[in-house]
Amino acid sequence: MKKIILISVLFLFTGLGASFAQCCSSAAKTATAPYSEAAQQTCNEASSVEVVYFHATRRCATCMAVEEVTKEVLKANFANKITFTSIDREKDSKNELLKKHKVSGQTLLLIKGEKVIDLTNDAFIYARSNPDKFKEKLKLAIENM
Repeated sequence: MKKIILISVLFLFTGLGASFAQCCSSAAKTATAPYSEAAQQTCNEASSVEVVYFHATRRCATCMAVEEVTKEVLKANFANKITFTSIDREKDSKNELLKKHKVSGQTLLLIKGEKVIDLTNDAFIYARSNPDKFKEKLKLAIENM
């Protein structure tokens, strides 16, 4: 009887881990260290910042909060200066950005030229539980680009 309970508990935790990984997995981390001033100026001239959010068709409350809070920050602080794109990975599975950024799960990226900042972890940690903290992190990351 104890073995059956133990096996059941192991399956439960394995299932929970797998569902969390599906919801919150992301592209490989890229360096977030700031460029030198000269490199930043060159990058500023090359392109503007884009915010791209990759998600699944079926979305949890946290996934929706990430998009909602991101849009709020962009509208309040960067109106018409920053582009935001929401991509359903399942419906738009041939989107070139999926392959380029090696996206396999929900992912929030800031892109400017060749520089990419992955804010997925911060987004999923704070978008629902502490949206003000996520808003500040997102705003600061964009300003630093």
